[in-house]
Amino acid sequence: MMKYIMFLGFMILFFDWWITCFMLMLFIFLFLFNNVNIYYSCLSYGFGFDMISYWMIVLTVWIISLMIFSSYLIYCSGFYMPLMVVFYFLLMFLVLSFCCSNLFYFYLFFESSMVPTIILIFGWGYQPERLSAGMYLIFYTLFASFPMLLCIFYINMKSFTLFYYLIVLDINIYIYLSMILSFLFSMPMFFVHFWLPSAHVEAPVSGSMILAGVLLKLGGYGLYRVFLFLYSYIYYNYIWIVISLYGSVVIGLLCLCQVDIKSLIAYSSVSHMGLVIGGLMTCNSLGLWGSLIMMLGHGLCSSGLFALSNIVYERTHSRSIMINSGFLLIMPSMGLMWFLLSISNMSSPPSLNLLGEIFLINSLMSWNLFSIYFLGLSSFFSCCYSIYLYSVVQHGYMYSGLNYMSNSKVREYMLIIYHWLPLNILFLKSEIFTLWL
Repeated sequence: MMKYIMFLGFMILFFDWWITCFMLMLFIFLFLFNNVNIYYSCLSYGFGFDMISYWMIVLTVWIISLMIFSSYLIYCSGFYMPLMVVFYFLLMFLVLSFCCSNLFYFYLFFESSMVPTIILIFGWGYQPERLSAGMYLIFYTLFASFPMLLCIFYINMKSFTLFYYLIVLDINIYIYLSMILSFLFSMPMFFVHFWLPSAHVEAPVSGSMILAGVLLKLGGYGLYRVFLFLYSYIYYNYIWIVISLYGSVVIGLLCLCQVDIKSLIAYSSVSHMGLVIGGLMTCNSLGLWGSLIMMLGHGLCSSGLFALSNIVYERTHSRSIMINSGFLLIMPSMGLMWFLLSISNMSSPPSLNLLGEIFLINSLMSWNLFSIYFLGLSSFFSCCYSIYLYSVVQHGYMYSGLNYMSNSKVREYMLIIYHWLPLNILFLKSEIFTLWL
């Protein structure tokens, strides 16, 4: 697999933009068809991947190929090579994060993936506030990650290995907190989510797509791994379940108060990740299965919504919901794309979001029947803010102070369709997500 990654780096640095997009998508299909029946593939002593890693790698390469699609205006400006280099290093660090079977390697690549993300926000962000948004991202992640680094050294000293499946350790509350807080901050969990909306709003479209599509999933993937040896302390998980369920409801209400399109989509990511955290913390098969499906579905749906918000931004140079209205009159075909992704965001059939939400609701109700009230309110508010986003942007009066461009490009339709198709077609073959159980 690494030879493919090195070859892709060669393509990015020395070949055309369209050829790079084509080769990334070709890599997806080669990887998909060559490894679909594996349970665990050992690449080397420190690297290997199972089915969870496999789907995360597929999602990573797919989203990065669509990031290149969405950055066509930067390519037209002639100053696109530094951006392609940042994309390549981001791809390499993320694939290595999902491939490694060593705890320290995972920490190293997990933190390294933040560096290209910060460069994306600082270098290609929109407003001067991108500097503070990047600082929030750095300090939130570093604050939570430093205890994890110390804990990894302690595990190596006591267990004499950092291989996920061989760690045997007497766990205490300090190890438990140190190992999971970093992942809860990066998902992010309610109360520690403030860095995410500011980073999304100030990042370019490619930065928002990779943040929503893949980087939030690193936290969920890390929880899958550390629960392999934290099982003796999982009775403390009720704390995080309660916070996440409460946060999903509060964030759903908060989404209805937003006036910035990207901010609304970013807060909806926090609400969906609350359900994922709740499912992971139950540690039953339905919760683990539903969390994987929900992460894949949310990665495609949220990334597609950010791409749509950028299509609107390129025409009006504003992200305000009050200015961007009445687009159904000037871009009726793009209104269909808004509708398809908006209903997928509220978990309508046949999207992966619906399948994941069904499993997560079953998982959390089997954990405690009282959670049905929070789950019901969260699903209701999810439907409300998705309809609100679609109806306000597509209907209403057009702002007369702007000179609208009504022409849509084939590239933009391809970009949205490539988000929507796997999100809804994979539902028909959902048993492939059970191979790791």
